[in-house]
Amino acid sequence: MMRQYELLERVAAYKPELDEALLNRAYVYAMQKHGAQKRASGDPYFSHPLEVAAILTDLRLDEATIATALLHDTIEDTDATRKEIDQIFGPRIGQLVEGLTKLKRLDLVSKRTQQAENLRKLLLAIADDIRVLLVKLADRLHNMRTLGAMREDKRVRIAQETLDIYAPLAGRMGMQDMREELEDLAFRNVSLEAYETLTAKLAELQERYSGIITRIEGDLTQRLKDKGIDAKVTGRQKRPYSVFSKMQRKAMSFEQLSDIFAFRILVDSEEECYEALGIVHRNWPMVPGRFKDYISTPKQNDYRSLHTTIIGMTGQRVELQIRTHEMHRIAEYGIAAHAIYKTRSEGDGDKTRTLELSKDSNAYAWLRRTIELLASGDSSDEFLEHTKLELFQDQVFCFTPKGRLIALPRGATSVDFAYAVHTKIGNSCVGCKINGRIMPVVTELANGDEVEIIRGTSEVPSAAWEQIATTGKARAAIRRASRANTRKQYSGLGRQIAERAFARSNRAFSIEMLKSVLGKLGHQNVDDVFAAVGRGELPSTDLLRAVHPDYQDTRATKRGETDPEEGWFNLRSAAGMIFRLPGKPKPRPRPAPDAAANAVSQAIPIRGVGGDLPVMFSEDGAVPGDRIIGILEQGKGITIYPIQSPALMAFEDHPERWVDVRWDIDEHLDRRFPARISVSAINEPGSLAEIAATIAANDANVHKLEMASTAPDFTLMVFDLEVWDVNHLNRTLNQIRAKDCVSSVTRVNG
Repeated sequence: MMRQYELLERVAAYKPELDEALLNRAYVYAMQKHGAQKRASGDPYFSHPLEVAAILTDLRLDEATIATALLHDTIEDTDATRKEIDQIFGPRIGQLVEGLTKLKRLDLVSKRTQQAENLRKLLLAIADDIRVLLVKLADRLHNMRTLGAMREDKRVRIAQETLDIYAPLAGRMGMQDMREELEDLAFRNVSLEAYETLTAKLAELQERYSGIITRIEGDLTQRLKDKGIDAKVTGRQKRPYSVFSKMQRKAMSFEQLSDIFAFRILVDSEEECYEALGIVHRNWPMVPGRFKDYISTPKQNDYRSLHTTIIGMTGQRVELQIRTHEMHRIAEYGIAAHAIYKTRSEGDGDKTRTLELSKDSNAYAWLRRTIELLASGDSSDEFLEHTKLELFQDQVFCFTPKGRLIALPRGATSVDFAYAVHTKIGNSCVGCKINGRIMPVVTELANGDEVEIIRGTSEVPSAAWEQIATTGKARAAIRRASRANTRKQYSGLGRQIAERAFARSNRAFSIEMLKSVLGKLGHQNVDDVFAAVGRGELPSTDLLRAVHPDYQDTRATKRGETDPEEGWFNLRSAAGMIFRLPGKPKPRPRPAPDAAANAVSQAIPIRGVGGDLPVMFSEDGAVPGDRIIGILEQGKGITIYPIQSPALMAFEDHPERWVDVRWDIDEHLDRRFPARISVSAINEPGSLAEIAATIAANDANVHKLEMASTAPDFTLMVFDLEVWDVNHLNRTLNQIRAKDCVSSVTRVNG
């Protein structure tokens, strides 16, 4: 276990003007509080915070962060209190320790909601002070190094958690070395057999090619030196988890991998990076498509470097990374490399130097975007999904027509691009141009693509785009917009249903009346009440009874009088409209003669699918000119049926679901409506083509075709058409009926 003076020496090596008293107090306090506590390995518990502090000294962090590492488990695991730590170490360190204490362990086998809420707490604490993350990652790294003392099931759980959350988070913060070590330690515990197999193969490869690696290092160094560039060249082999991930991602065997070795060239300036790249490409063949310039377009975690792959002297593919020493420092330490010292004056004229972490980095920009999701009102599951999407994706770089650079996850589409530019642009996106060509919105974007978003007048995105999007921001925005639009539609429908129900009953209706009975209805506001009515969850009769307790439902609803024509009866709706339906009901009194006329003004206007109300059509369809009735289906809105549809018999015992509706078609609106027809035609070549041509000639559209039955002489075909109105449908039917190949044509349920 590290001694007290050894810890001070480690900090003093990079910060001579350290606050020794602070570190001494933290060391002694933590050691006394943890006392005789033991870890699972049997080691003194205090060895853990001490090793966490040692890891942070490798990142050259200030003494406040080191003291926090020593104290990070005291409030959670001992009798220490926040007040006591504030008194001894100051409120800032107390806040850091409490921030870490509030974080519960993330458990991937526990409820997803609990896991997501813990992740929220972690990110919120990090947003307040990035040092929380640095201590947390160092804490996890030491726990992974000592995981062997745990029982197997716990090792696997913690290792999987590390792969899912902590390693990607370290990568997003630019701490690549820590990420790689976390991944390899987790890989060993999650899949020991695969880890041991790959480690053995890599060791064998290292032994076989060690001489070649040395030769390539020397050759690269000499060629750069001959051109006046003093470079440091080091070769390395890829780590086991990196190799395993590539094999999984590309479905390749170990023997198929050709770029297991990588070399790093460190130079003094950015200009020398590009000079070195030119020298390399002039001397060795470059593998096409493998060059990446992360200097001109840095990654979101501030990583900067030139990447290329060449064919080496042995015919082996060799990856090269060319960067400056400063770029290398940022690549190693990530967000911790942005530490800056500030000089502050004290009251007595003395000056002290304190370390702060800059919030101007790209890694912080990603964190701010993630925090925005916290405020978006998404559910815990959605937040967890979006955050993991952001953590795991690599990047592609695309441009707007004006040259603005947009960084996106690999696999992103123009939908993600639109939302990355602005949420309003994403909501109004209807198409895209990629490099000047109109392309499907599902097209995956590639590095360097110029993307132009084609916008429409509506700001309601397609709900199906949620499955197309890959970024958490886009998915969350689509989901929010879809919810808001659906809520608006159901609320509007529910209000119309409620107003008409009160009008039919000659009862007073007002928003204030509804507000007074919200408690009875179990909703928080009037919009929620209307939405529940529109979704069919709250019957309008219950709403009436809540506002007017003396209301009695005296409607004649369930059955009507027998029609003189055998097999038909009249059904009267809640508003008094009479509809003819097949069946033999019990007799009942005829309604008042003016009931139907009165119902017209109270019927809800229907314009078709995609309007202001949640409307869908029955399977057999309905077109303007048909007499129609609406059935309120829970969670779906209104389904429109023609009044002669036999399917309405299924709702005979549910009169509260019947809604009076009427057509309200704008003749300038370019919209077709569904209708189903059945055609019996001669079974000979060309019959289907002749029928289809007739439909097209009449400006109708075939949405679906089903060959219902086929006999040697005749074929029965069922067409789902889209037509303007009932006259258009009848004209089309007459044209089909006139064809010699057609025996009969009828409208299904017409």
